[in-house]
Amino acid sequence: MSDNPKDQNNSGTAMADLLDAYEKDKKPRVHVGDKIKGEIIAIGKDTVFVDTGTKIDGVVDIEELLDAERNLNYKVGDTLELYVMSIRSSGITLSRAISGVGGDYILEEAFEKAVPIEGKVKAQVKGGFEIELVKRRAFCPISQIDLKYVNNPEDYVGHSFEFIITKFEEGGKNVVVSRRVLLEQEQQKIREAFFRDLVVGAVVDGRVTKLMPFGAFVELTPGVEGMVPISEMGWSRTEKVEDILAVGQTIKAKIIVVSGEKITLSLKQVSADPWDTVLERYKPGDKLRGKVMRLSNFGAFVELEPGIEGLVHISEMSYRKRVNKPEEVVNPGDFVAVLVKDIDTAKKRISLSIKDAEGDPWVDIGSRYPVGKVMEGSLEKKEKFGWFIVLEPGITGLLPKSRIDKAPDPGEIDKIKPGMCVKIKIEEINADERKITLGLAETGEEDWQRFSSSTSVMNPLAAKLQKAMTQKKKPS
Repeated sequence: MSDNPKDQNNSGTAMADLLDAYEKDKKPRVHVGDKIKGEIIAIGKDTVFVDTGTKIDGVVDIEELLDAERNLNYKVGDTLELYVMSIRSSGITLSRAISGVGGDYILEEAFEKAVPIEGKVKAQVKGGFEIELVKRRAFCPISQIDLKYVNNPEDYVGHSFEFIITKFEEGGKNVVVSRRVLLEQEQQKIREAFFRDLVVGAVVDGRVTKLMPFGAFVELTPGVEGMVPISEMGWSRTEKVEDILAVGQTIKAKIIVVSGEKITLSLKQVSADPWDTVLERYKPGDKLRGKVMRLSNFGAFVELEPGIEGLVHISEMSYRKRVNKPEEVVNPGDFVAVLVKDIDTAKKRISLSIKDAEGDPWVDIGSRYPVGKVMEGSLEKKEKFGWFIVLEPGITGLLPKSRIDKAPDPGEIDKIKPGMCVKIKIEEINADERKITLGLAETGEEDWQRFSSSTSVMNPLAAKLQKAMTQKKKPS
């Protein structure tokens, strides 16, 4: 050893540094509550020794590693994931937080460091559940056993869950735990990850949780919901949300708006807009069959396929009668034949016609009603200038007043009322103006009186009623 004081001082300093480094290296580099991975270095009768990566080995009770049949399915060299429950000179106590055994000090440190520990629900008690936790009794309020409202508490009895100790009093005699806290923490992590990766335009899976008049709420991931407005249910008009979706139904939806944590979804935009290819399926002149969806004062909207509706204007409803209101011809829910008249893809409009699909009765009017043809028609109404006679639905002719005055007995013919039959003759046809001029059939006076007499009743049923009334008036 050198006699030089300076050398002695230098030597002392070096030794002190070595001792400090040694002491520092001996200290564990883990803390209570840390989750570590370590290899099994030895297996004893009651404990398993684990390399913690520090100078101090970890110890976990063998009871924590046994399976349901109480078999140890681990060997030296296997890796375990464990929580640091306590750090003492004798070793680092580890736990899988499943059915850890140890003592009250483990519960106290788990409480202080908010380390999750697994416990078993032993029984339902007033206000909550009795929990077996590290061989100790704890209490979990019913509101803290789950995120959702508990309808059937008995369903939880016998099951094991991870809990956080929220109250540790009287040296471990009063321990209160919560599962809900852990679930909320996990849910928050999931929410943060979901919103971090959220992309407008993405198609996501979801489960319908609630229906409202204005739309449906859809769970996209635990703790995250989006809303599908009723306008985004489908390409066709939706009257009621429940006609499209049901609670519990799994759907695919497209994210169309994200505002903070508010997510707006679309069902219809998962598929292409049918209007983009409408000209590939329809063209003017096509005869189709559609469903009447709704009526307005000016016509009826007819669905040709989901998302494609056309309008039948009131003027396009019938050739055969004057239509004052759409409901005189169709009602919502009716299936009708229509003809495509025009398609405007820019405005997403299709003009349809019911009357053109049925056919114009005036097309071959000349061949069906040649001049001189004698037939019967039904009196529709009387005017000062003549009578309108219906030959068939959609075909009405005019019997001028001048022709009526030439009847053998004008007074007798004047007794005819709307709905009764009149024997007429086709005198003139103007198909372009849709006009038919009629005359009375040429018959003898006797024939005419017999004919007019036969038209004095509305129909055979009326004749029978009249006969019955006459017989009733006769004296017995």
